[in-house]
Amino acid sequence: MTELADRYTEVKERVAQAAIRSGRTPESVYMIAVAKYAEPENIRELIELGHRDFGENRVQQLAQRAGVISEWFDRIKSLPRTSVDSKIDVSDPVRWHMIGHLQRNKARKIADCTRLIHSVDSLRLAEELQVVANKLDRVIDVLVQVNVSGEESKSGLPIAALGAIAEQIDTMINVRVRGLMTMAPITEDPESSRVHFSRCREIFDDLVKAGVGEEHFNLLSMGMSGDYEVAIEEGANLVRVGSAIFGHKEIEPSMDELVESSEL
Repeated sequence: MTELADRYTEVKERVAQAAIRSGRTPESVYMIAVAKYAEPENIRELIELGHRDFGENRVQQLAQRAGVISEWFDRIKSLPRTSVDSKIDVSDPVRWHMIGHLQRNKARKIADCTRLIHSVDSLRLAEELQVVANKLDRVIDVLVQVNVSGEESKSGLPIAALGAIAEQIDTMINVRVRGLMTMAPITEDPESSRVHFSRCREIFDDLVKAGVGEEHFNLLSMGMSGDYEVAIEEGANLVRVGSAIFGHKEIEPSMDELVESSEL
């Protein structure tokens, strides 16, 4: 096995054990491989290992990589069955997740290639996605990003505004609110993230009880490479893991970098 395969296998096992500790099955938690710093061959290797959920922070990079992988799948379909690549299950497509800040004027660029947008942080963005979804005649699934920690460097709705905006998004025809996403402060101690994940889970449960999204409101995206196990223990069923899989040093982008990345 390669080093990448070893790291991937280890993360999968740790995800599974954290799910069991939380009283759930390993299959109930989805790991999103954040490919921000990954090389194309790294992405292809994970696909060959059976992985299908990938996340990107930047609009342009997500659109480009989704196109490249789609073309790669098309080539594999035309290859002789004796080819190694023909062993890949091309009937199971890659699911791309937009996990970074998304500006309204960039929404149309990824709307048709994204399985889930994790970072809806304003009603105006949701309204723009509704316009795009209407033109595409499809439903766009989104998570509402909540700034549980209150850090100024983080995007996300303040807790006080979350409920009302989530309910407004829920009235849209072609934008479907599926749950919440949050980011804990980056620290050396994963346990310090627990209070933030616990609070987000409480907010999530309150919205479920209020009937937001009905049966579709069932996704809670929390946790990154440094704290995904704690996030799962606190109820996350989506975790975003980059450096623990790909081996790069995961650095949280500043607000300036987030805005710059969305303007590519």
